[in-house]
Amino acid sequence: MRNLAIRLRLRATHRVDQLCLRAVAWYHPGLEIDPTASANLWTARFNLAPGARLRIGPRVTTERRFGGVNFLLEEGAVIEIEKDTWLRTELGPVTLVAFAGARMHIGPDSLLNGCHLSAKSEVTLGRRVWVGPGTRVFDSDQHDLDAEHPEVPDPVRIDDHAWIASDVTILRGVRIGAHSVIGARSLVTREIPEHTLAYGIPARPHGSVGDRTDSG
Repeated sequence: MRNLAIRLRLRATHRVDQLCLRAVAWYHPGLEIDPTASANLWTARFNLAPGARLRIGPRVTTERRFGGVNFLLEEGAVIEIEKDTWLRTELGPVTLVAFAGARMHIGPDSLLNGCHLSAKSEVTLGRRVWVGPGTRVFDSDQHDLDAEHPEVPDPVRIDDHAWIASDVTILRGVRIGAHSVIGARSLVTREIPEHTLAYGIPARPHGSVGDRTDSG
């Protein structure tokens, strides 16, 4: 009897979460959430300026943690999160920021674990990219220093099956090749070739990595 009561309570909670998520989508005209995405997403913080667009694909999931995921999109910005991505929040919030006119694309089967991604131009993650807790990705690493040294954004790309460990900082203009691994607390300032183990400040190659397939 007790188990039945728990199941009924969980079903009722899930139904309420689904209704709340529909209300969130209605309130934000630029928000498109696939019906199969986790109802827990309603507990995220959504800040969408006019003309911004946030698309969350099939089976994207997160925990039921208020403010565990934060979306900030300025005018004309676009963020797309592809299918089966996990926005994991137990170790810290996941924050995705796209400034005016910027684009961010998160490929399918990815894992964003308590990290911060910021786009002023473009940030792109490929398929099955893992990003660890405390990691920060910036496609622009400075403000205007003065009239002669303006801020210059430069796109960041992390290719398929790459693994970015915890407390890594990735700066503008960086491309990390497919199947590469970046060690904890590294500072990535330049391109990392595919199938490379890299770490350090700044991060440099220290070995090779085989194919990080779906089973690995």
